[in-house]
Amino acid sequence: MGDGVPEGDKPDNSQKSVLFIEKPKGGSISVGQNITFTAKVEAQDLLRKPNAKWFKGKWMDLASKAGKHLQLKETFDRLTKMYTFEMHIIKAKENYAGNYRCEVTYKDKVDTCSFDLEVHETSSAPSIDIRSAFKRRLDSPDAKQGARGIHSGEGQEDAGELDFSGLLKRREVKQEPDEPDIDVWEILKNASPNDYEKIAFQYGITDLRGMLKRLKRTRREEKKSAAFAKILDPAYQVDKGGKVRFVVELADPTVELKWYKNGQEIRPSGKYIFEHKGNERILFINNCGLTDDARYHVTAGDEKCSTELFVREPPVMVTKGLEDTNGYIGDKVELSVEVSEDDANVKWFKNGVELPLDSKSRYKVKVEGKKHTLIINEATKGDNATYSVMTTGGTSAAKLKVDLRPLKIMQPLEDQTVRLGKELSLKCEISENVEGKWYKNGQLLQPSDRIKMYHKGRIHRLIIDSSLVDDDGEYMFVPEAYNVNIPCKVHIIDPPKIHLDGLGDNNTVTVVAGTKLRLEIPISGEPTPKVMWSRGDKWLMDPASRIRAENYPDSSCLVIDSAERDDSGNYRIMLKNEAGEDTAHITIKVVDIPDPPAAPNVIDVGEDWCIMTWEPPVYDGGSPILGYYIERKKKQSSRWMRLNFDLIKETTFEPKKMIEGVAYEVRVFAVNAIGTSKPSMPSKPFVPLAVTSPPTCLAVDSVTDTTVTMKWRPPDQIGAAGLDGYVIEYCFEGTEEWIVANPDLTDKTKFTITGLPTGAKIFVRVKAVNAAGSSDPRMHPQPILVKEVIEPPKIRLPRHLKQTYIRRVGEAVNLVIPFQGRPRPKISWKKNGAHVDKNQINIRNSEHDTIIFIRKAERIHSGKYDMKVKVDNLVDKATIDIQIVDRPGPPQVVSIVDVWGENAALEWKPPKDDGNANITGYTIQKADKKSMEWFTVIEHYHRTSATITELVIGNEYFFRIFSENMCGLSQDATMTTESAVIAKDGKVYKNPVYEDFNFTEPPMFTQPLVNTYAVSGYNATLNCSVRGNPKPKITWMKNKIIIMNDPRYRMFSNQGVCTLEIRKPNPYDGGTYTCKAVNSLGEVEVECKLEVKGGVSFFRLLMQGVPPHIIDGYLQELHAGNSEK
Repeated sequence: MGDGVPEGDKPDNSQKSVLFIEKPKGGSISVGQNITFTAKVEAQDLLRKPNAKWFKGKWMDLASKAGKHLQLKETFDRLTKMYTFEMHIIKAKENYAGNYRCEVTYKDKVDTCSFDLEVHETSSAPSIDIRSAFKRRLDSPDAKQGARGIHSGEGQEDAGELDFSGLLKRREVKQEPDEPDIDVWEILKNASPNDYEKIAFQYGITDLRGMLKRLKRTRREEKKSAAFAKILDPAYQVDKGGKVRFVVELADPTVELKWYKNGQEIRPSGKYIFEHKGNERILFINNCGLTDDARYHVTAGDEKCSTELFVREPPVMVTKGLEDTNGYIGDKVELSVEVSEDDANVKWFKNGVELPLDSKSRYKVKVEGKKHTLIINEATKGDNATYSVMTTGGTSAAKLKVDLRPLKIMQPLEDQTVRLGKELSLKCEISENVEGKWYKNGQLLQPSDRIKMYHKGRIHRLIIDSSLVDDDGEYMFVPEAYNVNIPCKVHIIDPPKIHLDGLGDNNTVTVVAGTKLRLEIPISGEPTPKVMWSRGDKWLMDPASRIRAENYPDSSCLVIDSAERDDSGNYRIMLKNEAGEDTAHITIKVVDIPDPPAAPNVIDVGEDWCIMTWEPPVYDGGSPILGYYIERKKKQSSRWMRLNFDLIKETTFEPKKMIEGVAYEVRVFAVNAIGTSKPSMPSKPFVPLAVTSPPTCLAVDSVTDTTVTMKWRPPDQIGAAGLDGYVIEYCFEGTEEWIVANPDLTDKTKFTITGLPTGAKIFVRVKAVNAAGSSDPRMHPQPILVKEVIEPPKIRLPRHLKQTYIRRVGEAVNLVIPFQGRPRPKISWKKNGAHVDKNQINIRNSEHDTIIFIRKAERIHSGKYDMKVKVDNLVDKATIDIQIVDRPGPPQVVSIVDVWGENAALEWKPPKDDGNANITGYTIQKADKKSMEWFTVIEHYHRTSATITELVIGNEYFFRIFSENMCGLSQDATMTTESAVIAKDGKVYKNPVYEDFNFTEPPMFTQPLVNTYAVSGYNATLNCSVRGNPKPKITWMKNKIIIMNDPRYRMFSNQGVCTLEIRKPNPYDGGTYTCKAVNSLGEVEVECKLEVKGGVSFFRLLMQGVPPHIIDGYLQELHAGNSEK
């Protein structure tokens, strides 16, 4: 760093760094050389820049001392993300030596590092006064502030001395003759309160508190005086034994003047001398002592002025300095110094840092007159340092070196053999009374309830209660601060023992067949015993066998892979070591899960449930059956579902919530204390089924003399079993015997009961039948009389057949005409009065309707169809008009009647075939003879003649025409036989002659003014529009008076629209407004009335859509009512 040499051999006693990656290290340079101190902080985990400060000693912040000799610098490397903080000392001086500190803070983290700087003298340095360390050299032009002031020098280019610790070297105290007097009073007035105590010690102020009180009084501003032209200074300072001069100047020299000290009038004497010079009044105080340190004031008439006098004692000198001292760790060390005054104030420092001397400190100071002694009890290695003292007039320093005293082993540790559980005691004695540490196998031992460590004088003991196997090993005692260790070996022995506390009754172990048994038996013994297992007379020696033993230092395991029933029996374990042997017997019992039960039987089935039973398993696995689990699945599925989570004790169960009509299977599991058996074989498939609900809407369809026809609707709920058919039963009135009408099930919802006697009365009921059985019967509520009833015929012609029924050629015709009548009516059809040809038209009749069907309609099928329904002598008739239409034929003849200019006149005759529908129009097309490309000229034209216009001169055209009806255009078109030629010759174009049009016109209002209501306080506009040529001049008038230069009115005219805007009108702005337009051809005016309504009520009613005349009447009535009140 710079020109200096860092002291790398000094030990780093700082704590583990929190922020520093690289700390600044101390250095040594000569006077006039440069040196740089560097600190680095990694910014990897920091969100912002850390704050770094450099200090000298304990309190001096070097940021304020930056200048020509001291520079602080910080940089940031973006690649390595590293902050670098540097302090450059340029042309170092001798007093720059001392202890420095770098402090880095980030949020709540603080990291600090101290280092030393040594500055060597190039030649013998002259002795200086200690006070020179606290002020600037007065030869600098910036240093002189006044005759008695001191300049701090902070922030200047040539900063002052860094601190006073560099002066703490043993040298003679010598007063500098050229140094000007220092005014402590001015220093205190300009200093921070935090520096008062330091300044008081530096300048020998004993009564600091009293001085501060007086300082506070002097800071009060003196009022301007009429009696004094010049008043006393706020304070004066004089050395003990010196002379001081107080001067005031009077405005009136005739006024009587008196001097006072602490309120007592001063009389002239050899000590106090009064002198008059013109208007000046002077007081001299000779041979000042500490008693003269007081407050003085002078009175002139009723006015006075005051000042403070401070008497400064002479500095305390160091008469006998400190001497370098050596000592041993643990001894008491004393450092002594003698000063020039008894009981003087002396400060002690260690490496430039002031020592704490309170009651809790290790450092004590003994004062005996002029002799001051620093006492360090039980010195340690950390007390190695440079110690210094400072007085108001001098300093002295010396080095203290503390070393270890040579150590001797008076009694070493002895090897021991201890029985397990007994006390272990180790003892050693050394020549020095120092602390030490105990180690076992290289690991540090910590005291606990079992391990106790004693230190009494030079004897150290280690006691371990109830020794354990883990206590076996090598022990070592290491005295603190010495590179010496005292070793020994401890051996723990214990006879073997088998621990069977975790086994059951009679040392029996139960294992489930098919599982692996790993029976771990804890054992103890030191040294580790040998373990042997046997079953009967056979020793288990094979480590690869299914039944084997595995041995460990603190246990032995009996392992049985995939236990079988034959593995049950008595096993023996035997332990043996040099301390004895132990034997134990263990019984192994192998149990298994039960066998699966037999396949269950389903004995009953319902809509969503069934009842199942089963038999218990033949073998229960050696443990009682605790219960059963039931599972079911759909027959087509492979996924079984558990039906119970609590064991069932019985052998009967009723599964529920099954889907009707789905095939299921069930199975059973047996459970004992070991586990669950394999599932039983599944039951035979079964299907939950339920009968249907009764049929609905049972009614009589028809009755004859021997039959009754019933009809009904299917059941509302059929179920998954479906519906196989119906059973119809009847019984005669007065009997309870029901007779089945249909031996076989019928799947229709209508049935005729035959063979009934005429005139009998019967009851009828119907049942729905499926695989689950018959449903509840649906019974007709009334008895039915077996006798035919005649119903007159009636045709129910659909509404769309009451009009002409139109269909196109080729479409199908399918008409259904319902009718009524009983017995079954007879149906007959005629077309246009003749019987229908059944070869062309298909007719199908039933009991309730008749159907006329034409697969592909032709125009010959058009006509009127008469339908007749007959029951006995009763007849009903209906007529249906059917019209079959087709596209029309082309027009008959198309001829060109005339051709003139660009026009051609055409005529034609309607088509012979209109397609059995009215002609709705014609489509005309033209084609140039050259290209013969047809273009439509007119569509949907209704007449039979037309004129074709806008033909091209010189071209020759042909024309053709299509007919059109409701089916569309005719398939062919009729074309003219001749062409129409648009001739070029004979046509001369004449330029038309136009007369000049006169665009002038008198003014005329196209939109008049309209009577308007306005709301007071809201802008209103009047609008009208006018035209005229030349452009008319617009004039606005109110009550026939022209509106001119009135700022409340604004007039606009844009494209003939005239607007008058009235700004915030009031009721006085109401009246008749006139707009007048004038040009050279005449004048015209239009007028309207404007009525201004006041108040918010009118505006609100107007916004709500109330007509203005109603609002006006309402407001007048309201005003009249208020006037009456």
